[in-house]
Amino acid sequence: MGNFLSQSWLLDRRHALRALGTCISLPMLECMTPLNAAEPAAMPRRSAFIYLANGVHSLNYQLTTPGRDYEFSRSLKPLEKHREVITPISGLHHPGAISHHHNCISVWLTGGKLGPTDRNTISVDQQMAAVAAEHTRYPSMEIAITQGSLAWTADGVQLPAMRRCSEIFASLFEEPKGGTAVQRRALRRKASVLDDNLAEVRRLEKKMGTADRGRLDQYLSSVREAEIRTRRADAWLDTPLPEISENDRKRTNRDIPQTQAGDYFRTVYDLMVLAFQTDVTRVATFSLGGEGQAIAIPEIGITESRHQLSHHGGDEGYMEKLTNYDTFAIEQYGYFLSRLEETKDLNGQPLLGTTMSLFGSGMSYGHSHGNANLPLVLAGGSDLGLRHGSHLDFNQGHFGGYELDQPGKHYSLCSRPANPDAHMSNLLLLMAQRMGVETDRFGDSNKVIEL
Repeated sequence: MGNFLSQSWLLDRRHALRALGTCISLPMLECMTPLNAAEPAAMPRRSAFIYLANGVHSLNYQLTTPGRDYEFSRSLKPLEKHREVITPISGLHHPGAISHHHNCISVWLTGGKLGPTDRNTISVDQQMAAVAAEHTRYPSMEIAITQGSLAWTADGVQLPAMRRCSEIFASLFEEPKGGTAVQRRALRRKASVLDDNLAEVRRLEKKMGTADRGRLDQYLSSVREAEIRTRRADAWLDTPLPEISENDRKRTNRDIPQTQAGDYFRTVYDLMVLAFQTDVTRVATFSLGGEGQAIAIPEIGITESRHQLSHHGGDEGYMEKLTNYDTFAIEQYGYFLSRLEETKDLNGQPLLGTTMSLFGSGMSYGHSHGNANLPLVLAGGSDLGLRHGSHLDFNQGHFGGYELDQPGKHYSLCSRPANPDAHMSNLLLLMAQRMGVETDRFGDSNKVIEL
């Protein structure tokens, strides 16, 4: 699937569609199970990625002791009860994002380069989705409270994000309006429109210069992605949606204003848990907002935006509010881990064991836009072979130690990598491999992290 997605679309389309038909899997039905099947279905593998904009207040976040004997910092304290199922990670960075400031969110899951002529690459969640999609109704779910999603296709096209909780619920669990027949006609009309668009583009292509051909390529990537998803949706129409209990419906099928951030975050996490529990998807991304537009949290006395707080200029009040924001966001992430731990999947196993979850940011120190020493926490996935309980610190052996009492020196660590070989793509490669992606490279990885 990965190779297919990277091919040019300027091939004979009828031939391509015939090939595509073999790549889009139908749902697994009971009648498809071999009569002599003796082994249970393969263990499901799931991944979730949660993004926090503008880094953290690193002086109150940074762990200073590597290994199993670390003490939780003030900001990470809400995760202490999850010690045995999490791995805080220090010292990683994306080389392509250093000094690129707010654009770091674009390459957080791709490991791509940033620059005027650079084009983004596929995000790790979409590599995972290509593998997991054959088992699920939806390849992935993309959620962002503001700005764009974290997900990028093989051609560097950003996937759209959903925001309203009721919209997310309906997209996953509601029957299409008018019934299956109406939905199928709508999907096939959409496919026909895509056909017409492609025909028109082919006529225009002969008149285009080099610059326009680049824009055309991006457009065709969007068409290809839309066509794949349209055909998948059509294939699943005859498979019943999962039944949702009244309690789960009340918990998740509602809209929450941004002024109630905690309720919103927890409802989104509940939706992700419900999606994993019912196996409608196995890959999810959730951005708590982009660098320029992360919301305020008035319920805990924060009326300023996260971006404003990150540029604190040494103001004690702003730094305290930023720390409170960090702690609050991490506390909500702890809620997600608790829900994964207490919720059983279709095989009766706790979701947390088969779900890897990465929480973090593409920035470390927001005031000077430092993109090194990224704040990251990997959790779950013990059934996938991950072993937690330690602080994994890639700064060790490459610097003189943490100097939190000298902010200037510590902030320098957040701007320039102490260990230039410690690429975040190495972590994403580990996660991809544990999800069943057959690859020995991802982004700018130079080795796979051992955990």
